[in-house]
Amino acid sequence: MQEKVAPTKTGPGLIRKFFQLDGASIALVFVLLILIFMITAPKAFLGYRVYMSFMATVPPPLIIALGVTLVAVAGEMDLSFPSIVAAASFVFGILFKQWDVTWLALLCAIAVGAGMGLVNGLVVTLLGIPSLIATLAMLFLWGGLVTVLSGGIQLAIPDIYGTTMHTMMVGRIGGVFPAQMIWALLISAFIWLLLNRHRFGENLLFIGDNLEVARVVGINATREKIKLFTLSGALAALAGVLLTLETTAYFSSQGMGYLLTVIAAVFIGGTSIFGGSGKVVGTVFAAFIVTVIEAGLVASGIQGFWTRFFIGLVFILSVTANAIIEDPDKVPLARMLRARMSKH
Repeated sequence: MQEKVAPTKTGPGLIRKFFQLDGASIALVFVLLILIFMITAPKAFLGYRVYMSFMATVPPPLIIALGVTLVAVAGEMDLSFPSIVAAASFVFGILFKQWDVTWLALLCAIAVGAGMGLVNGLVVTLLGIPSLIATLAMLFLWGGLVTVLSGGIQLAIPDIYGTTMHTMMVGRIGGVFPAQMIWALLISAFIWLLLNRHRFGENLLFIGDNLEVARVVGINATREKIKLFTLSGALAALAGVLLTLETTAYFSSQGMGYLLTVIAAVFIGGTSIFGGSGKVVGTVFAAFIVTVIEAGLVASGIQGFWTRFFIGLVFILSVTANAIIEDPDKVPLARMLRARMSKH
């Protein structure tokens, strides 16, 4: 008798495996958007300048979003980052302007951001205030403190341009490619390894999936969350310094423009709104998607106020799709449709 050969998995199986890869679906959306805008706005999107612009503007919100991604994995939220960005920018700017220091100013700015994140973590864990409310309160508290310390004035540091730090952090490699994108990609790789290959990331996944189970297996949730918010604050501070180096200026509302962009990037990227799951690669592509939508709509001749509408539309569709893929039982509409299909 001829031995039967088991059928091999074809197209659908490969497609399913592709979409299971970290950020694969979001990367596909990004590519489709680029192709659409190449057709609707060829003058902008068939040249290299617009892409170099993305590489210059995306790194700060991306770096912040990487920290917030880890926070969301643990089932928490951090909304204080705009004020941490402003605080780090002020510390860096004032130290450079008054004492002409660069690398020391960078370290001090990151330390200030980490300290703010540490306080956020203590408020959330020791006072038991939900992180959404606690960090929203800290957004105003830190923001008010920075405004008082700076006197609400703008601080310009044009002399930073051309320094070794400026060249290394935000200079143009080959006169074209923004160096800050290299730093953002290195940090993205570090955060991916931290989440997927380190015990700290494993602990965060446990905490976000089921806090009680995490405690049963011996995870100190309080300690891990404090470390988590400290890291998020440090990353927001680094983003603030990069922004200051790029613009050579500080102003008190410097980070507020990133609030929508960062939160959208985290959840459009596929990180679960319920905690216990995170996609770092998805966050990277989603940060670009938010920027590309804004630039593409304007370049296509669509009025600018439509930008928020389309970002919001992509936001809700992405979050819904990711929730359905991750656990359909948590989405009432998906649950109803599946029940109806099973009857037939």
